[in-house]
Amino acid sequence: MTYSGAVKVGGPADVHELPDLMISKVAVGPMDNNAYLLRCRATGEQLLIDAANDAETLLTLIGDDGIASVVTTHQHGDHWQALAGVVGATRARTYAGREDATGIPVPTDVLVDDGDTITVGRVTLTARHLVGHTPGSIALVYDDPHGHPHVFTGDCLFPGGVGNTWKDPNAFASLIDDVETKIFGALPDETWVYPGHGGDTTLGAERPHLAEWRARGW
Repeated sequence: MTYSGAVKVGGPADVHELPDLMISKVAVGPMDNNAYLLRCRATGEQLLIDAANDAETLLTLIGDDGIASVVTTHQHGDHWQALAGVVGATRARTYAGREDATGIPVPTDVLVDDGDTITVGRVTLTARHLVGHTPGSIALVYDDPHGHPHVFTGDCLFPGGVGNTWKDPNAFASLIDDVETKIFGALPDETWVYPGHGGDTTLGAERPHLAEWRARGW
């Protein structure tokens, strides 16, 4: 089956099979959050991005092999409702951006800064700190050695624009500057984007609209 990234709450996961990594995307909770389970194909080690809601669904997705770690992309409550349940069941190590960790009620084992790396088996993810949606939001970049990069953007980048900055011009300027510099400026058009809600996109699909987003201010 070809991966589309189209999932719905209560429906099955959609699985993106890469040579070294399997990415399973599932939608959970009343705010239609995306959670992503990453599995290293060489070792079987697993990492979860955003234990957003519905611990039962996430633990079923994780399966008997468990997970080594959970990364929370940012401190907003809809992205960690199931974190306590998942960590309690799996004893996974927790990661979050340094500036957001105090806003997450489950203790963060590893504070993440811009450029830090997080591994899942033999696969390496690089964190990019993006300021504006929250002070400590992080995106995770997987630079696939067999193809194009993949980036998990939390609520900082979606199809059609950057994340909500609540009409705060300074927060918006910070977020779009960081997204332009650290995501669009560093990665090619083929990069696949996995956001915190809704459908996926690519940087190539969104790049022509950057000036439009900046002009409209959101």
